[in-house]
Amino acid sequence: MRSAPSASVRCLMGALIMLGSSAAYAETPAPLPELSADSDQASVLGVSSGGYMAAQLAVAWPERFSGVGVLAAGPWSCAQGALSLALNQCMTTRRGLPSLDDLDARRERYAAQELVGSQEGLSQLRAYIWHGAEDSVVTPELGSLLAEQWEAWLASPEEQLRWVKSEDTGHGWPVRLPQEAAIDPQALGGCRQGGGSHVLACNEDVASEMLSWLYPERPSSPSSGELVAFDQSEFAVKGLADTGYVFIPEACEAGGCPVSVALHGCQMSVDAIGDTFVRHSGLNHWAEEYRQVVLYPQAKSSMANPQGCWDWWGFAESTWQINPLHDTRDGTQVKALMAMLDRLEDEVTEESASAHQE
Repeated sequence: MRSAPSASVRCLMGALIMLGSSAAYAETPAPLPELSADSDQASVLGVSSGGYMAAQLAVAWPERFSGVGVLAAGPWSCAQGALSLALNQCMTTRRGLPSLDDLDARRERYAAQELVGSQEGLSQLRAYIWHGAEDSVVTPELGSLLAEQWEAWLASPEEQLRWVKSEDTGHGWPVRLPQEAAIDPQALGGCRQGGGSHVLACNEDVASEMLSWLYPERPSSPSSGELVAFDQSEFAVKGLADTGYVFIPEACEAGGCPVSVALHGCQMSVDAIGDTFVRHSGLNHWAEEYRQVVLYPQAKSSMANPQGCWDWWGFAESTWQINPLHDTRDGTQVKALMAMLDRLEDEVTEESASAHQE
């Protein structure tokens, strides 16, 4: 494991957050720290619009990730840059199901232009796909198509892909909360109906199941951690909030821990639901047990994006583009999210450690 000074992390820990719907900050949070994180074992996870974005990151940069987890979303690039398709073929299916052949032809065109990663890189990932059978927001058949899409891409799908269709479960991210969890039951959505925060009281620990699949046979090595705010404005692009969050186990301050990029869904940001997702998704508990950094970037609401979704249909790109490149390496939000991952994987330098101490 690489060693690195922990001063920058300890400075960030000084910004320890007490999240909630009424949280306020007198000062701008500290910058996202360099952590010397393990660059060979990063994963990207997401639910709903965050699930669509997670797939976009994995296809754009497969060599940067070892695994991808997608909940409650449909096939990669389903919207193809059109809001009408997003609404009518990638959430409902009023215009029929998307064609996987057409989407794969799109990926191959991108690959020829080096706008996404290679098929070889894509084939080596581990993938976890989950969908609620009672999902009324994103039709469950789209989750089946997503699993079929990844099955065609992976070198050995029987060993690399896990597809879970959860009966009697609606749209969102299911959780199994410990009895001592300090959370208002009203903050959770109904398991079957979804809704609310879209963090679903289902007694289903999808975070543990997903990360156990993406990181098989990983030994337990407990280390307590903290959830902290960071200044996301330095990564500012259309659709991103000014503040993001990161969970850092104490043992990860010295470097060498993998990063999971965890992307919330529409109406699931901290501005919308307080700390319900970033604190109670189950990811932090798993991260403490197995020494994992969890990055929680935050999207924001706007006139172009009133529900605070991640950009899976092209709203954050220039309006003059005939074909928005939101689902490629040149995507505005894709580049910003990868820059955050770059920062966490950067080696800590004496200069940066001194800057954080000042």
